[in-house]
Amino acid sequence: MRTRSNYRNQLSRLDAHVSAFGQGIVEDVRNTGFAIAEGNESAASDVVEGHRASERLHHTIEDTCMNMMLLQNPLASDLRQVTATFRVVGDLSRIDEMAYETALLTQEIEFGSNASIARDLGDMAQRAADMVEKAVQAFEEGDVELAKEVFPMDNSVDGLFDKVKAELIEEIKTGADAATAAPELLSVTKYYERTGDHAQSIADWAIYRATGEFRGRVPAEAAQ
Repeated sequence: MRTRSNYRNQLSRLDAHVSAFGQGIVEDVRNTGFAIAEGNESAASDVVEGHRASERLHHTIEDTCMNMMLLQNPLASDLRQVTATFRVVGDLSRIDEMAYETALLTQEIEFGSNASIARDLGDMAQRAADMVEKAVQAFEEGDVELAKEVFPMDNSVDGLFDKVKAELIEEIKTGADAATAAPELLSVTKYYERTGDHAQSIADWAIYRATGEFRGRVPAEAAQ
């Protein structure tokens, strides 16, 4: 009985770690948006300074998943939980890396001549963070309907991606002064677009955890 109790406690701790990891990453994505749209330097610094702690938590969760699969031999829904958690943490880790890279870039870019684009990127950050937050909540709660709400949210992120990309390309073509930071801004724009893709992947794993069915969606860069 004690062994079974320890096993259930381990599963509960796994969920708690994923919740903490997800919440931290949502905050990081939002902070990058504040850094870009509001010039909030401390928000960017918070992301950079917290990166190592996020990496440690990421590895803790992955190690726990591997130990449970190799040593505990979980069955049925428990196996789905552990398998889905391992994949979700991979998506969250990729989002975390992109937020970290974005925060570093915000410390180098002067947004004064890119005010309109900065506002759009700030908006992209908040919308992408909303997607991640809802996807993680759906995963934690095993809520299929909540997970399905994530997918149409990506349309607004993609719309802003297309808008900002077109504006930056036009600046490069015309040789505008603001174009000097265009390559970095294009990278940030792509990071937010990919964050939306990973949020959809997390939502897919939430559905898999709850139902055992997986739609097979793969984030864009993973498919390349």
